Amino acid sequence: MADLNILDFYKDTALILLSLQRVFPRKMDLFVEDLIGPDQVDEFGLHTKRHEACFGAMLWLADEGFLRYGATIRQEGIDQSCLTAKGLVKLAAIVSAPLTEPELDDLPSAEARERLTMVEHMRRALDSQSSGQLTQVMRSFFAEPPHYSA
Repeated sequence: MADLNILDFYKDTALILLSLQRVFPRKMDLFVEDLIGPDQVDEFGLHTKRHEACFGAMLWLADEGFLRYGATIRQEGIDQSCLTAKGLVKLAAIVSAPLTEPELDDLPSAEARERLTMVEHMRRALDSQSSGQLTQVMRSFFAEPPHYSA
């Protein structure tokens, strides 16, 4: 069984990447609260571990070269964030192994092919609310070398 922090990490990173893909190539301010909901700070003004983990996922994605940003906004989010070429290419790649079950019946071939992109697999995995499916998709996304074809 996977650790809960890793399952949260996979969900957070998928939500972050999908948020940035939706507005690409524009830059956007990305806030933890928009991804995981409001946070209650303690009497010392410190965020919960869950909030810190999501913020850490943003910074980790930047450290690994999937996104770039201008500055942090305290521990609330990141300013002027955008996908990098690496992030965009990995999201747009066609996945050769079936990670989720896309509906391909009666679709033109170009549209059917789009349903096999990594970003579409991420969307379906999040929509399914299946931690197993999301884990499989995100492991494939982070795998080096990638397990997909261009």
